[in-house]
Order: sequence, then structure tokens, then C-alpha cells
Amino acid sequence: MPRRAGGRQARHALRSAPLSEETKPVRAGIEGGSYRPLSDSNIAAIDENIFRILEEIGFKDATPHCIETCVAAGAILGDDDRLRMPRDVVENALNKAERNLVLYGQDPKNDQKISGARVHFATAGAAVMIVDAASHNYRESTSQDLYDLSRIADNCEHIHIFQRMCVLRDIDDPYEMDLNTTYCSVAGTTKHVGSSWVHSSHLEKTLEMLHIIAGGEAKWRARPFVSQSNCFVVPPMKFAQEALECLRVAVEGGMPVLLLSAGQAGATTPACLAGAVSQAWAEVLGGLVYVNAIKPGAPAILGTWPFISDLRTGAMSGGSPEQGLLSAACAQMGLHYDLPFGTACGMTDTKLPDFQGGAERAQTLLPPALAGANIIYECSGMYASLLGTCPESLLLDNDVLGATLRVTRGIEIDTDTLSFENIKEVCLSGEGHYLGSDKTLKVMESEYIYPEFGDRTSPTVWEDAGKPMMLEHAIAQRDKILSNYFPKHISDEIDAEIRSKFPIHLPTETSGR
Repeated sequence: MPRRAGGRQARHALRSAPLSEETKPVRAGIEGGSYRPLSDSNIAAIDENIFRILEEIGFKDATPHCIETCVAAGAILGDDDRLRMPRDVVENALNKAERNLVLYGQDPKNDQKISGARVHFATAGAAVMIVDAASHNYRESTSQDLYDLSRIADNCEHIHIFQRMCVLRDIDDPYEMDLNTTYCSVAGTTKHVGSSWVHSSHLEKTLEMLHIIAGGEAKWRARPFVSQSNCFVVPPMKFAQEALECLRVAVEGGMPVLLLSAGQAGATTPACLAGAVSQAWAEVLGGLVYVNAIKPGAPAILGTWPFISDLRTGAMSGGSPEQGLLSAACAQMGLHYDLPFGTACGMTDTKLPDFQGGAERAQTLLPPALAGANIIYECSGMYASLLGTCPESLLLDNDVLGATLRVTRGIEIDTDTLSFENIKEVCLSGEGHYLGSDKTLKVMESEYIYPEFGDRTSPTVWEDAGKPMMLEHAIAQRDKILSNYFPKHISDEIDAEIRSKFPIHLPTETSGR
């Protein structure tokens, strides 16, 4: 018994010590790729279909600049005004594309290498409402909410990238909304930020602000810490003209771009999943042709985000099992083309953090992670099929993301992990268990991950503790963060300069200034 107690004390001491990045059971960029819903022949068939779509169908509504630039690269404008891209044009873009992409944070410790089958998690969304989990009510989202979401995400280890999650319903002017969306995001976190703009002139002004934060345009271009999420295509196979202009400004301004195709199976993409994968990849590869025609090797993430329809109603179903399966297949194609890739999973159709929400989050996140998706957006906090976002859910979902990464990491097999000597020692010594084993103590923090909010206590211990509920714990932690955590990576002097030049709506007193 004394030996066993000593083992417990040793384990407690070990867990209390901070872990180095090397010893953590999971970290950003865990390698996926073990799950392959598509066979090699499936991949070849989809690949052929993608090239046929680009060459025989092409895109409607290209802008003059897009037409001029892509035609110069070999694309063909037909008599029907559709811009078609022959195989050699697409392959030329594939050859020029940047494959070892780094998404920079304002703090270099948050730089993320986006390549191969390395897996990362990112928030995202354009929710118009905030979920109040305590009162079971929804309300309109504001600038303060986005800043708060960014601050909470900055405290979530397994959220690696913060892409804006909600619309600023307290700002009516579109320019000021776009500018403040970026400001609230970058002010709350040192992680890489993703945002979007409705007009190219708004992006030009935002770039001026980002240059100030970075310390000048040259420093911004060396380490661009904000990327553009760009829905440049309106499925099926139709360009969004203003979005194309925003794309051009971003590429010319040194900003990484997420080339986003967000069709909905059965509505704006084929209902058959293979067709949905084909169209989504055709659309983003068309965007890649344009990006590399503007600037060869410009940083771009191929964002195939085909969503699922509940074909009984036509409504989006972000929590469906098909969402995870479809995204995993898209990830396989990303590995096939060896391109930086992103998809969207982790949304839930339920309205509050509940059993349905947790189940749908987990069942959609795991397939693309196992398949090696580089970035899984919408990974946390999104409810009601993206209409609402819940701040405390970021904390709860952080546990789900960590567990997903642990499964993605898999099991390492070598002489040490096979543990023959450990088995021999325990069995032949008469100890009969591994609880106090040096080997157990050595790997308890590197082989296993532990939830922050998940409750693993016995019913008796739980009852003695007052029957705590996960959501209550998360709400308390949310309030603690928002009351005490005010990042200062943007100095007061730089913040004052920004506020003197741009219409910033977030009050200084609520931003900790």
C-alpha cells in the first residue's frame, strides 16, 4: 500500500509540472492520413472528373482582370463567355503552387506549418447570433462578442488558428464592419487570424491598419499574420465578381488566401458525394489558376467546404455523418495534389451545448483529421448549422479537439513501446500491476491526454463535490478569462495610432486599455 500511495503522489507531481512541447501527447501538426475512404482508383476517377469539369464546363462571370490574366496563362474564353481551363493550364498552376505554407502568428510560437498531412484546427463562421447556454436564448452578435471569442480561443491549446466566428451586428456600415472584424480578431489573440471582406477597397484600408500593427509594410509581407477567407466562387461554377477583386488585392498585398468553395450537396453541388467532391475541387483549382497567374507561388489554401443538405427539407445539416465523410474524401484529394488544404467540420445542428452537439462535433471532426486535412475550420463553438456561436463551447470543444488529435496520432510501435521488459518485471516480481511502475510514470503525460472539463470521477465523488456539470464549469472559466485576460501584444501606443486613423468601435474600457 505505501508503494502504491507513493505512486499516486509521484503521478500527481508529474502532472503538476508544465510539459514541454516534445513530451505533450498532442500538438499542432500531428500527422494524419491513416483513413482513406477513397481507393486509388476512386482518386483517379475523381481527378479525371475534375479536369473534365474545368476544361469542358468552365466558369461563368469572370471579371475582366481574371479573364485577361487567366487567358494569358492559357485559359480559353468561349463564345458563351465561360472561362475554361485546359489540363495543361491547371497542371502549370499546380507546379507553381506553394506547398510548404506557413501561417504566421503575431507571436512566432503560434506559427503553423501547413503541408503534407499535418492536422490543425481553426475556428470560423459568420454566425449572426450568440448562444446564451445558461438562459437558453439567442441574441445578435456584436464587436465585443468577437473580441471575447478571440480572447477565449487564445486560451484554448488545441485551437491553432482563429478565423472570425460572428458578424458584427452592432455596426451597419460595411467598411467599418470589415475593418472592425479584423481589429477585434487580431486584438484578442496572437494566433494566426482569418477574416473576410465584402469589397476590395475595405481590404486595402485594412491592410494599412495591419501594416501599422506589424511595424511597416515590409514586416507585414515578411510575416503576414492575417489571411483572407474568400468565397470567390458561387457554386455551381460561377465566379463572384467582387470576391475576385478582393482576391486580387489580397494576393498583391502579400496576404495568404483561403480559396473557398462552399456548395451544398443536393442544392448547389451534386447530391452524390463523389460529384460534390469533384465540383468542389474543380472550383478551388480554378481559383488556384487565377492566384498563380497573378503571382506564381502566392500562399493559398485550397478550401473545399462542401456542406450537406438534409434532403427531406433542403436545409443544411452540418452535423451529419456525411459531412465528415465528404470532408475526409476532399482531404484525400488534397494529399493527392500535395496542396495546403482546408475543410469545414465540427458544426452541429443542435441549438445548445448538449448530447447532440457533442456527438455531432466528434463524429464530423474525426474523419477529416484521420484523413490528414491540414486545417479543419468551424471546429468549435458553432451551433444551429452556423447561425449561432457559443463562447463557453470553445472551452468544452477544446477537449474534443485534443482527443481527436490523440486518435489521429495513433500508436507508435517500437521495442520500447512494446514494453516486454516492463511486462516481465511486473509479472515476475509478483507486483501484479503497473500503477507504480517507472514506465507508467514516464509515459502517463506523453502517451495519454486528459480532459479539462470531462468528468471521470465516480458517482460518489461527483455527488460529494456538489454534482458539478461540465457546462457550469465552462461558463465559470469563460467568465474568469473575460474578466482577467486582456492581451497586450498590440501596444497602447499602436492601438492609439490605429484608433486615430480608423473607426474602431470596440471601447477601450472593455478591451482592457
